[in-house]
Order: sequence, then structure tokens, then C-alpha cells
Amino acid sequence: MRLITALALAAGMLLGGVGGVSAQELRVNEIGIESIEGNAKVDMFRPEKDQDIIPRNFQKQPPLIPHSIKGYNITQNFNKCMDCHSKERAEETGATKVAKSHYLDREDKKQSNISPRRYFCMQCHVPQFDAKPLVANTYKPAAKKGE
Repeated sequence: MRLITALALAAGMLLGGVGGVSAQELRVNEIGIESIEGNAKVDMFRPEKDQDIIPRNFQKQPPLIPHSIKGYNITQNFNKCMDCHSKERAEETGATKVAKSHYLDREDKKQSNISPRRYFCMQCHVPQFDAKPLVANTYKPAAKKGE
């Protein structure tokens, strides 16, 4: 009886391991079946440095970051983005000033410093990239008010 149980356990482990390997080698997505190994070698994201600003597609869309942010640190005590984008430094540096909404607390009361819920910039803002689309995009923005 123990021999049968041991053989069944060994067979299950063997079959489970084989299934796991094949699942890791191929992936099915909306394009079709592709090899993960082949896909991993493609350098899909090349950060663009100091590019023209890409226009927004919809109202209240967070703007994209048009410069490299490599090495930027945002910690509880320091935010590198604020070196240029704070309301005190934006005019001097030529950077876009942080929106007034970033200085409001949860009750929409104005604060002197950036709100803690807006402090970690890359929760919403991402760098612009020269990435080829994986699937065709037919998105068209809604008409603006008055159009």
C-alpha cells in the first residue's frame, strides 16, 4: 500500500513539474503565442531625455515626465522632483510648477507644503518612452466642453 502511495506521489510530482516548465516557456496573449525567452531579450523601453511634452489625451490626465529620472530618489524626507518643480523653484528652473491641487488636503484645504497623498510623484506621473505598441490603439479622446 505504501509503495502505491509513493508511486502515485512521484508520478504527480513528475507530471506537475513537466506542466510547470511548458507554462513558463510559452505565453498566450492577444497577439498570439510567443516565447517568453525571446521576448525578454527585446529592449522595449528606451527612456527619452528632455523631449518635447507629449499632449494629454483626456482632461485631468497626469502629464508625462519629459526627461530622465534615473537616480531620482523620493523618500519620506526628500523628494528630488521638488528641487525644480516646487512652486518656489519652478520659475527659476523653468520647470512646470506642481499643480495647485497637489497642495490640498483631503478636505480640500490649502496647505503650505505638498500634500502627503500627492508627494510620491511616480504614483501618477511616468517618464515618456519610445516604445512600439504591442497592439493597435484606436483610442480617440472625447470632445472637450464646448466642441
